[in-house]
Amino acid sequence: MQKKWKLWTEAGRAQLEQIELLPYAAERRRHLLQTLDQLQVEIEGLNQRVEAEARQRPQAVKLMTHPGVGPVTALALVLTLAPAERFHSPKQVASYFGLIPSEHSSGGRQQLGRITKQGSSFLRFLLVEAGQSAARYDSELGRFYRRLSARKHRALAKVAVARKLAMRLYLMLREDWTYAQLVRAVVQASPSILWSNLRSTA
Repeated sequence: MQKKWKLWTEAGRAQLEQIELLPYAAERRRHLLQTLDQLQVEIEGLNQRVEAEARQRPQAVKLMTHPGVGPVTALALVLTLAPAERFHSPKQVASYFGLIPSEHSSGGRQQLGRITKQGSSFLRFLLVEAGQSAARYDSELGRFYRRLSARKHRALAKVAVARKLAMRLYLMLREDWTYAQLVRAVVQASPSILWSNLRSTA
């Protein structure tokens, strides 16, 4: 049975180390695990530096109030989008990150294809990962993901959640909102009306 990510838990690591191997394979395993431990120390140090930098930026701190958004995603969004006023709408931000489906028109018919994948692939990766975490803790995003997963491929649902999260984070930057303020303004109000009002003030 494949362990996948569970292999790197404490229990999975213990099981891996207990597997009987030939001497040369056991030695190779030992070296690889030592390298992994060294890399994890370096990664932890880098994460601490990123978090310290994010904590010094009020905009990033506010983005981190959104479930699923950590220091890396928050700092990357602030450095990429700021000043948020240069974007006229949330949809423009989603397009900037390549999270909008490509469009093909023929004979008066509109057909949507795969996402355009323009912009930074690293930012798309961060948004997809953060979106999956956010969907577990934000009820509205969770319902949105489950509904799309039931109707379409799960990968498409993940991208759609990432797009929605990108639009939310843009609004938080533009309006200087915390997550609680976003919920009051967007979730409890009509999003379509809010988007329209924001576009009219651009």
